[in-house]
Amino acid sequence: MTASNRTQEKLPQDELIDDLSKAISEYLDKDQVKQVVDAYHYAGKAHAGQFRLSGEDYICHPVSVAIILSKMKMDADCIMAAILHDVLEDTDSTFEDLAQHFNGSVASLVEAVSKLTKIDFKTREHAQAESMRKMFLAMTKDLRVIIIKLADRLHNMRTIGVMKPASQRRIARETLELYAPIANRLGMHDFRLELEDLSFKARFPRRREIIEKRIKSERGNRKEVLDKIEQELKVCSEKAGFSCEIKGREKNLYSIYRKMYRQRISFSEVFDVYAFRIIVGTVAQCYQALGLLHNLYRPVPGKFKDYIALPKSNGYQSLHTVLLAPFGVPVEMQIRTIEMDGVAESGIAAHWLYKTDGISHTMKAQADEWLRNLLETQKNKDDGYEFVDDLKVDLFPQELYVFTPKGRIVKLPQGATTVDFAFSVHTDVGMTCAGAKVNRRMEPLHTALRNGQTVEIITSDFAVCNPSWLNFVVTNKARNAIRNYLKELKEGDAISLGGQLLNAELKELRTNHKKLPADEIKKFLDEQQLASMDALLIDIGFGNRLPILVAQQLTSPGDEEEMASGLSKKNVSRTALKVHGADGMLTDLASCCRPVPGDKIVGLFSPGRGVVVHRLHCKNIRGNKHKHKGWVNVEWGDSIEGEFSCDLQLELIDERGVLAQIASMLSSYGCNIENINMRSNVEGSPTDIFTITVRNRKHLARVMRRLRTLPSIQKITRVRN
Repeated sequence: MTASNRTQEKLPQDELIDDLSKAISEYLDKDQVKQVVDAYHYAGKAHAGQFRLSGEDYICHPVSVAIILSKMKMDADCIMAAILHDVLEDTDSTFEDLAQHFNGSVASLVEAVSKLTKIDFKTREHAQAESMRKMFLAMTKDLRVIIIKLADRLHNMRTIGVMKPASQRRIARETLELYAPIANRLGMHDFRLELEDLSFKARFPRRREIIEKRIKSERGNRKEVLDKIEQELKVCSEKAGFSCEIKGREKNLYSIYRKMYRQRISFSEVFDVYAFRIIVGTVAQCYQALGLLHNLYRPVPGKFKDYIALPKSNGYQSLHTVLLAPFGVPVEMQIRTIEMDGVAESGIAAHWLYKTDGISHTMKAQADEWLRNLLETQKNKDDGYEFVDDLKVDLFPQELYVFTPKGRIVKLPQGATTVDFAFSVHTDVGMTCAGAKVNRRMEPLHTALRNGQTVEIITSDFAVCNPSWLNFVVTNKARNAIRNYLKELKEGDAISLGGQLLNAELKELRTNHKKLPADEIKKFLDEQQLASMDALLIDIGFGNRLPILVAQQLTSPGDEEEMASGLSKKNVSRTALKVHGADGMLTDLASCCRPVPGDKIVGLFSPGRGVVVHRLHCKNIRGNKHKHKGWVNVEWGDSIEGEFSCDLQLELIDERGVLAQIASMLSSYGCNIENINMRSNVEGSPTDIFTITVRNRKHLARVMRRLRTLPSIQKITRVRN
């Protein structure tokens, strides 16, 4: 090729801007298209000499982001901001330059999407947290900020292959934890699916490859069944006298993996790999189609969900049901209207895609309300880490629906209590909450709510926000309102409140803190490094110490030596745990679930034993949920020494030398065998429970991986209880 021919050859960025111009000219006027092209030339000049890791000119990235947004028919300002989204961060251009050359709206969008590069943060995580917080603040004013950011992340994930494996895994994890859930929360289904699939490929390439191969092999086996179902659905709809569009849907790879991982099941046990989407004309036809389907195939009990009458928090509407199709194959059916289908795919972007559609405006209102509530809880927080942690909690709600006495529907996350309900109605209602009626019956404030219940909150002018509520509330709004109240308490109020809470616990022992022996109080204060009794009461009033634990320590000082002698028999370091609000209290590891360092844990105060530490999902703590005052926040200490017991269930092949082989392997990994409980399962294969000692969760994982390589072991699992 000659030099003259090379100069005439189109550059990749020129081809991209041509594609973009063609796409936006279908819905923008000529002047707006010209403004977009002008933004391209401005950004191209600003990014001149900058290249991506792939070697292409940097300008290719922002134009590609703009092309993604053009498919959603975003407005001209949004398209221009996408092209310019990195000029403030990576070039010498300023906010004033953009505002003067384009307009204030474009400049504001670009500024909101840009990271906080001018501030020196200690760590990458701190910078990311503060940038996320800044972006969400901007989102409350203009939702296009997050749409641009999601498109930016989507293109980065499409081109992530040129990065180092460690960087790929880090970015993929961040995408799965934050960006994909945000897309889901805003109803942007297509974005979520692609972000999840690309992140899955970058983070767990081998696992994705295995699942993909299984799906391809199963696709041929199930094709006959699926074709028969589709044909029967078409015949059924024609007989009913209304037309419908039937689409087959295949569950995305990451959703399959997540279901297998969470439920601990094999691929063969995942029945909803394939589903059908039935699109009809009206809402009435949705319910008509549901009736026809239930007549055609037998529905699976408990698998029907009406998201039309009760839409999801992201605006999603559809009817879901699972049917037993021919050959006993469970198949999920989704029934929705054309408008619902469009909104389900595009989410909040449907507000711009369908500018006259009432559903999209409702969705935008819901998204605005979510952002306002999220930011409302962050007003008094100075730490970006707290914001991101609360955001992650808020992005993974399993919703339940309850009613006010007047019949208004209130959405809450699973596990929400009557106090969460009170704060969701209004902060003032939560702060003055004195009691609650659930289905007209008085219930404790810590009562977990269930779908369909009617909740009535009883308020009182004399009611005081109780710090112990922090032990059971689950919503960010309730948690932050309580914390803010406690922070704003004056010292005098905190002393008074702390005294009331402590005396309430001491009342059961027929005493109060003023009647306790002075020498015992002084000894306790010295151990806790507190200057005075008032300092202790302030800690209780601010929620830093649990009154039930302080009461136990003040009234049972003699039990400590007895309990300590009992614990000293165990080979466990006394400094292995940090117990918030219970400094100096004895801790004991529960023998039912046997937690080891690295496990997620929770503490439960038990008289005579101190704080008993369980694994978070231990079955035995479920029966103690009503003892909400006894829960303690615990975490593992920084330097943990000692050996910890752990139970492993092994399904073995019945042959000679098996136990000797296992014992030898465990010894080589520094594990002691404390006990072996031998029994047989239903098939007659030996199933033994080995109680071994390990140093921490990582040590346990290495041991289990090594055990799985032994041919005599068919299955190995860690015993929960």
